[in-house]
Amino acid sequence: MKYFSLLCVFAFIPVSAQAYVGPGAGLGAIAVALAVVLGICLLVIGFLWYPLKRLLRGNNTKAEESALPQTED
Repeated sequence: MKYFSLLCVFAFIPVSAQAYVGPGAGLGAIAVALAVVLGICLLVIGFLWYPLKRLLRGNNTKAEESALPQTED
């Protein structure tokens, strides 16, 4: 257990990587990150907004139908 906690401590110590990310890979990573954020936003909108919109529209149409005079054929 002692070695495991020591390994966890060393895993979170930042070390410089001496690496280079070219402009193509950097822009690609930025584009992927933005696409993920936009996808999550659209997912939330799809799961929350559209059912609420349908629920509110359903209540309005039912209220309008009950307000109309009933005719018998």
